[in-house]
Amino acid sequence: MHNNTSQSLQLVPLVLEKAVLPFDTSTVVLSKRDYIELKWQANYWQMQHAQAVKREEKLKEVLKQKEAIIRDLKQRLYGKKSEKKTKGKGKNNKNLNQPTTKSTRSRGQQKGTAGHSRTARPDLPAIDEIISLSEKTCPNCGKEYSTLPDEETSIIEIEVRAHVRRIKRQKCAKNCTCSSDSKIITAPIPPKLLPKSPYGISVWEHILLNKFLYAQPVNRILNDLASLGLVISPGTIAGGLKKLAPLFIPIYESFRAQQMTENKFHNDETRWEVYEQIEGKVGHRWYLWVTRSISVIYYAMDPTRSAKVPMKHFADLASKFVIIICDRYSAYKKLARLNLAIILAFCWVHVRRDFLDLARSHPSLSDWGLAFADDISKLFHLNNERLTVWDKTIPLTEQSSLFNEKHAAVGVALSNMNVRCENLLIADQIARNKKEQTAERLEKAQQKVLISLQKHWKGLNVFYEHPEVSMDNNPAEQSIRNPVLGRNSYYGSGSLWSAELAAMMFSIFQTIILWRLNPRTWLKFYLQACANNAGKSPKNLNEFLPWMMNNERRQQLSKPPKDDSS
Repeated sequence: MHNNTSQSLQLVPLVLEKAVLPFDTSTVVLSKRDYIELKWQANYWQMQHAQAVKREEKLKEVLKQKEAIIRDLKQRLYGKKSEKKTKGKGKNNKNLNQPTTKSTRSRGQQKGTAGHSRTARPDLPAIDEIISLSEKTCPNCGKEYSTLPDEETSIIEIEVRAHVRRIKRQKCAKNCTCSSDSKIITAPIPPKLLPKSPYGISVWEHILLNKFLYAQPVNRILNDLASLGLVISPGTIAGGLKKLAPLFIPIYESFRAQQMTENKFHNDETRWEVYEQIEGKVGHRWYLWVTRSISVIYYAMDPTRSAKVPMKHFADLASKFVIIICDRYSAYKKLARLNLAIILAFCWVHVRRDFLDLARSHPSLSDWGLAFADDISKLFHLNNERLTVWDKTIPLTEQSSLFNEKHAAVGVALSNMNVRCENLLIADQIARNKKEQTAERLEKAQQKVLISLQKHWKGLNVFYEHPEVSMDNNPAEQSIRNPVLGRNSYYGSGSLWSAELAAMMFSIFQTIILWRLNPRTWLKFYLQACANNAGKSPKNLNEFLPWMMNNERRQQLSKPPKDDSS
């Protein structure tokens, strides 16, 4: 055992390839304690330096991501909306989203092209109005003019007015003694939607349409009515809507029952504010979910964005094979794992957006990102060409030779993209294992979009074997726009019942429009049927479900409502 206090160590100088300096041959005598201390400090600072280098690399990566986010947000706020790139600007093109060339074509109708002629309006009633001549004799000789056919001029007008229906019920007295009943007979009371309310069907029709279809807040609607001489308090409207809400529940439930018989859906969701304290719910953030099928657009309000919402909605599916077109939100993935009848088809527009965002946020990667985005655009084009020759009435294996040719072209494009993605990731992994900074090594932003593409590849290929499946989720996103306009106008719902009413009315109006029916006419007929049934939902709903109507009824509800006074 060595004695640390007495034993000394002699450090031997290293032999360098360079010229030997005078101090190279000198020796230093240290105690073993000092030697150990120096070695410990050397190891400590080497470790600190290594950690600092790693930390610096991470901070550089974080800084690069933050700069990418800043560029992306600046582009969203100030940039042009076009996704086209200006040619000849190089990799660091600042005008990434500028169009390739400035168009000289003026907006609107082009000179020399055929117009659309006058728009036919066969459903507008015509009211004759005669303007007579003030003088019917010659001012010079006094001879009377001869009458000729009238000169006709048409002017389209809109008359919006509020009025009071003063209903006088006829009363008669019996002049006989046939029965012991009352000798005075009075005409029946006209049916009312809300028995104790002074407001008729047209008022509630106006409120419901403007709020839930035209996205106007109630206060703005009431200000408009006040300008027409009809002053109503907001509390009266809130109380009336709360009483009207149960009338639409049977229709709403019938919509969902019809949707459960179908097998192809588009799904999406968006936030919605509900300003009511709910037990167990923190905050006011709720979510409006939309499920769109071939015949129904169904909305549901829920306090969460969890997978429980679509699981509950799709619990009663009749089909054993269902395809849901959606984005890559994890709730839908969990839904597909738990319900084996469901296959997810992911949206290619979201994938393309990933590469465009990367190109916009990372100027050095713009060419790389735009190249992938361009390949996806070509894939859309190839699929559109395939669909033009697709016969929906026959199976995929029995399609024409022209379809098979287009089908094969889509398959080749998909295969090339998949191989390119795999090769890039494999080369990147090899370079990282060797710890080399080579051209094959991808940046984290590139890694992220490629891994996402590979991870969702199975769902992105559903449209290939099922041509009836869209490559994008545009129908669901278009269906969510109208409610979003309402949310932005009146900031959500003040209570839970009003949020549920909003989901029901969104479902009804958007489904009615989907069937090309007139929402004003449908609502007027439905509210009148409720009034005729003593303020309750009509017993026969088939007259108001588009898929149950006959052609005559559908034609009737597709036209504007007739003026009762005409």
